[in-house]
Amino acid sequence: MSNPAPEPKLPPSPPPADVDDGTPEQDDDDDDNVDVDVDSTFGEASTLTARHAEQDACSASSTISISSSILRYRELHGRTYQNYGTTEYWGPNDERQNEQLDLGHHMLTMLLDDKLFLAPIEDDVDKVLDIGTGTGIWAIDFADQFPASTVIGTDLSPIQPNWIPPNVTFEIDDAQLDWTYPESYFDFIHIRCLMGSISDWPRLFQHAYRCMRPGGWIESLEMDIQFTSDDGTVAPGHTMYDWSQLFIDAGETMGRTFLIARQSRQLLEEAGFVDLHSRTYKVPVGGWTVDKKWREIGQWNLLYLSIGLEGMALYILKNVLGWEYPEIQALTGRMRQALKDKRNHGYYEM
Repeated sequence: MSNPAPEPKLPPSPPPADVDDGTPEQDDDDDDNVDVDVDSTFGEASTLTARHAEQDACSASSTISISSSILRYRELHGRTYQNYGTTEYWGPNDERQNEQLDLGHHMLTMLLDDKLFLAPIEDDVDKVLDIGTGTGIWAIDFADQFPASTVIGTDLSPIQPNWIPPNVTFEIDDAQLDWTYPESYFDFIHIRCLMGSISDWPRLFQHAYRCMRPGGWIESLEMDIQFTSDDGTVAPGHTMYDWSQLFIDAGETMGRTFLIARQSRQLLEEAGFVDLHSRTYKVPVGGWTVDKKWREIGQWNLLYLSIGLEGMALYILKNVLGWEYPEIQALTGRMRQALKDKRNHGYYEM
């Protein structure tokens, strides 16, 4: 993959509060699979299936019908959460959160210059796996773009639509369990925004390596959730900065790191992947930049974050850190105001 042209850098100091000020930096590090630390004719969806039996998850070797217990979602202060049984995921699976996921898909597609991926896969790509597919929007878009491919999207929650392209299958599956796919099976494996949800990333990448054909590609795109700035407007002691630290620490307490964006390149290499490429994007929060593309991305990002604040905070702050609900509401209120404050020139890296 050739070296991409660099994006303009963020400015070293803030402009007056009513003036936009520069663009986020896009750092490219193409070193010689892909680490991006690096929606056809529709048919009725086939029956949604669960790859692992809830009662015998580790020994399951075939796809089984979805268990009714999976549909009995857990509830926390009016928000619903998956009930697969083998793991607990911090994000809700209700309509409010699903709206955020689809907004995130739009934003990330813009980030990649209206592309679904960066890996140099061939037009005749055959078997594709989308791990943690969420609402399935990426898998559906990919299947539309490559109608000859076969796309499998897996997730802990059955929140995908009923009408999908004929070359898409959605499965309820916990990617942290032993994979039952054949060796050398997939041409392309896609992973996106699973920070804070995987307890053993090396094992996950090892499964991916075993199930990928020689010459296939893996692409992992993750958020580094640490809000920061280049001009000191978001620094230690600031609401946005300290919010990040709270969840980073909680992730380490859970044993499911939120810092995978900083580690995935090394872990992919250790799993056996070669020809690695990395790209780091600084994603602004709000429309404070001058550049049209990055200003629009920043505005979408502000909406994405604002909608998802309670969804991110509720489970972790209450169930992991033991906060009371009024405390959580107070923090999310302060955070929402900080995100909207145009004096803050914050961003996070992807």
